[in-house]
Amino acid sequence: MRILFIADVVGKPGRQVLQACLPGLRHERRADLVIANGENLAGGYGVTPPALKAMFDAGVDVVTSGNHIWDRREGVALLDEEARLLRPANYPPGTPGNGSCLIEVDGAKVGVINLQGRVFMTPIDDPFRIGRALVDELRAETNITVIDFHAEATAEKQAFGRFIDGMAAAVVGTHTHVATADARILPGGTAYITDLGMTGSHAGVIGFCAEKAIQRTVSGRRVRFELAEGELRLQGALVDVDVASGHANRIERLDVEWDRE
Repeated sequence: MRILFIADVVGKPGRQVLQACLPGLRHERRADLVIANGENLAGGYGVTPPALKAMFDAGVDVVTSGNHIWDRREGVALLDEEARLLRPANYPPGTPGNGSCLIEVDGAKVGVINLQGRVFMTPIDDPFRIGRALVDELRAETNITVIDFHAEATAEKQAFGRFIDGMAAAVVGTHTHVATADARILPGGTAYITDLGMTGSHAGVIGFCAEKAIQRTVSGRRVRFELAEGELRLQGALVDVDVASGHANRIERLDVEWDRE
């Protein structure tokens, strides 16, 4: 089984490159399942119904998220309406939506889990404990589980990858919007990468206008960000999973530039 992970899709530029590149990429690379992080889908913050529909129409099967999923009221409402839209599972009980789902792929089931780190982020419940419990729970249905670990600190992501090694087919990091060069198969058979990167404009600062980002940093004041334009790229990773064992045997980083001309 081949699973394609798409890095954080940021705003309209991200949706444009996804819609333009994903159908052909999915066919060319023979991806059986596509999972994309969409917490920044709408204007760079949160999700709206049209933006989510655009993801599914482009060929995404499951949309994961992170801390920005709460930025738009209509996006929060979607969490209880759309089972294929996940929020981090380690938010407190009673939080809208679900942190995991099961999806059938050519007769096999795949468990998808979304978690959020705590270092330099909101100190919610323990992603290690919650993640392990969810993997154990999903084992009753499938031996193939993949995890989007949405976190700031690289050390926390790497620690989680080692912690869950052998129990999940893949752990992919999201949130920082900067791709890391450490894609590997861990000793227990889990495919791992600290951060998938970003799908959107790489002409600015993590998807946003460089001038505004610099202004905020230099002035120390809050400045309204605007989405960057140009240098559109789709980033992510492709993971091959052995269905019988539930372990990965290959991971490849993806970085696709789209010339809209």
